[in-house]
Amino acid sequence: MNVYGVMSSGWFSKDGKHPPAFLLILASVVTIAALIPVVYLFVRSVSSGSEWTVIIFRASTVEVFARTFLLIGLVTIISVSVAVPVAWLTVRSNIPLRRVLSVASVLPLVMPSFVMATTVIEIYSPKGILQGWLAVFGIDRLPDIYGLAGATIVLVFMTYPYVLLTVRGALRRMDPALEEACRAMGYGPIHTFRVVTLPMLRPAIAGGALLVALYTLSDFGGVALLRYHTFTATIMIQYETSIDRTLAAVLSIILVFIAVMLLIGEGLTRGKGAYHRSTVGVVRIAPRIDLGAWKWLGLGVVGLPVIIGLFVPVGVLLNWLIRGLFNNQDLLPLFTPAMNSLYVALLAGLVTVLSALPVAILAVRFPSRLSRFFERSTYIGFGLPGVVVALSLVFFGINVARPLYQSIWLLIFAYGVLFLPTSVGSIRSSLLQVNPRIEEAAQGLGRSQLRVITSITIPLVMPGAFSGGAMVFLLAMKELPATLILSPIGFTTLSTSIWSASSEAMFARTAAAALLLVVVSGIPIAYLTLRGYGDEFNNSVNVEGAAR
Repeated sequence: MNVYGVMSSGWFSKDGKHPPAFLLILASVVTIAALIPVVYLFVRSVSSGSEWTVIIFRASTVEVFARTFLLIGLVTIISVSVAVPVAWLTVRSNIPLRRVLSVASVLPLVMPSFVMATTVIEIYSPKGILQGWLAVFGIDRLPDIYGLAGATIVLVFMTYPYVLLTVRGALRRMDPALEEACRAMGYGPIHTFRVVTLPMLRPAIAGGALLVALYTLSDFGGVALLRYHTFTATIMIQYETSIDRTLAAVLSIILVFIAVMLLIGEGLTRGKGAYHRSTVGVVRIAPRIDLGAWKWLGLGVVGLPVIIGLFVPVGVLLNWLIRGLFNNQDLLPLFTPAMNSLYVALLAGLVTVLSALPVAILAVRFPSRLSRFFERSTYIGFGLPGVVVALSLVFFGINVARPLYQSIWLLIFAYGVLFLPTSVGSIRSSLLQVNPRIEEAAQGLGRSQLRVITSITIPLVMPGAFSGGAMVFLLAMKELPATLILSPIGFTTLSTSIWSASSEAMFARTAAAALLLVVVSGIPIAYLTLRGYGDEFNNSVNVEGAAR
């Protein structure tokens, strides 16, 4: 019977303790690049003298701190509760429309938060569309959607795909032998899921939950429109209304502190166990479970968040578009912005995945204080508002890397700093399920360190790499503040087109650009998601294959 293995450290090192130099150097470079915004914030904060202590400990700051943590806690708990059942049902069960729903359940991630919030207000406000439908039942006013409730709804349906994608990758890579052994001992499916499957998914759930918490911390558009005051909203107001941005920098340092607290909490939740088989051999694909009549309930569980998080907002956008066309509103030319968005998003996904690989390998295969510092450091940028990261890179580009300023590569750099954690978390959770003895066997047969990484490790973690790359792609497609600030002059994307149209209250143009963003994002995401059901994700690797 397969049991949890013991994590091996030092599979590439001569003494079994230290990582190879090339891996350490690559991870160091990635970490230094990811920490540039933090260094910038500390420099700006120190310039304020002793004023920063007064700002941090005043009563209003403490109140916003509590409100922010309340929102983070609610969104994270609900997102995990939604994502884990959806992931299991779309990977392990025979629910109808499984592949279509697998794609559709990810697409809410691409909707800009201010667009999602606007559609929620349009539908669920006290006198919105839903109230109009319910008027026949005598309901003349719905509860107020603004505040904590509205912000939670918007952020849950925008962020549960973070957990969904990481858990899906872990489920596809998981060897079913442990679950089969538990069932053979007479335990039912619920008990098996609780004592075997769920503990094996713990790193993936913790990594996804961390991304949800950090995104909630950094979001501005959704919470601002729904009138819920968080740290990010306060910071953005300071950046927009104040010439001296020192106060905003000091408040951003508090965001860094909160991000560190979330990282510590995620580390405690994740634990130090290994999540691979203790024996090597062929990793089989788990058979899908026939739910019988219960498959229709499973369809409802998967379909409900898709309807609320994707179909309803898309329906509102279609309504705006049709009304605008009937009123003879002109639409923006969107072909060039769409191609620009695809170009930078695909490039960002590739660069970010390549940057995440050395950090994830170092963290999993060589656990130490240094490797944990490297890994945790890459997550901080995800908890910062895009405008903070963008302005720090403007400072960096002008003073340190002048050739990068006003180039596409500085924008890609910003995407990497902002979205690197999505790839690191996905690759890490996938690598935790790979028995290190496979790589040790290949090295023992004379393969070089680089050859083992490229021919063994990377193919084994491809589900996590694809999931991480998909998330980076989606996030880069919709990123607005960094794109507005760092894009070369004349370079427009779909997100900037949406912002331009919405700021002028041109709802038809906003709808057209937003719908095209969903479609353009959906095509490559559909391809990557559906590939998860093909042979290329089976990863049936054994020792003999590793040796070859």
